[in-house]
Amino acid sequence: MNPVSASAPTRRSLVDVAVEKMRERLERGEWRVGARIPVETELAAQLDVGRNTVREAVRVLAYSGVLEVRQGDGTYVRSAVDASDVPHELSRATLREHLEVRAMLEVEAARLAARRRTPEDLEAIRAALLLRGERLNRRRPSVFVEHDLAFHRAVVAAAHNAALAKLYQFFERAVRSTVRATLELKGLPEPDYPAHVAVCEAIARRNEQAAVEAARALLQPILDSLDPVPAPPPAPKRGR
Repeated sequence: MNPVSASAPTRRSLVDVAVEKMRERLERGEWRVGARIPVETELAAQLDVGRNTVREAVRVLAYSGVLEVRQGDGTYVRSAVDASDVPHELSRATLREHLEVRAMLEVEAARLAARRRTPEDLEAIRAALLLRGERLNRRRPSVFVEHDLAFHRAVVAAAHNAALAKLYQFFERAVRSTVRATLELKGLPEPDYPAHVAVCEAIARRNEQAAVEAARALLQPILDSLDPVPAPPPAPKRGR
């Protein structure tokens, strides 16, 4: 047996454990942004791993922008949010959670598009709308999903907000899965062509309120058809 290949999985597992423990400290606020974290020997003792494992875990978090290694000074917390872990968290979210976030992004995008769209933006939105059309049985679902997504992407582009566009691009995989879910799961109402036309026309008229209402109306029927979010337990009564 090759000793290198035999030890590699264990080494990666220890690094993963160390990274997870360090993330937990960040989430609990034990290490605040700008603070210096313990040195290698202290971390190794706290995490119950070797110094080499600590060094690799720090490298992982530094690469993802959470930590900053300053030669001769120490390692500092750069961000309390690890962006590299976001795709994993998104994959564990429910359909309702995806739809709720999608609604937030698309409603705001429609509002800003109604305010800022250019004639070229409107032309792109209308072209994407025409390509999307109604769902036809002869069209493959995967093709329809991409055409539907192209319409929403055009609306986001018309909002002229680089951060929103980047966030929507990052969330696109989840958006694609929610569109596919409306096609595959029985009982979920699919947003139809007229509902998309309403968004387009509101943006064309530069009517922000109408754009917001039309964009919200696209996804609200699906949200209403899903199981309701359980109500939080009542707060305990305080004694006098």
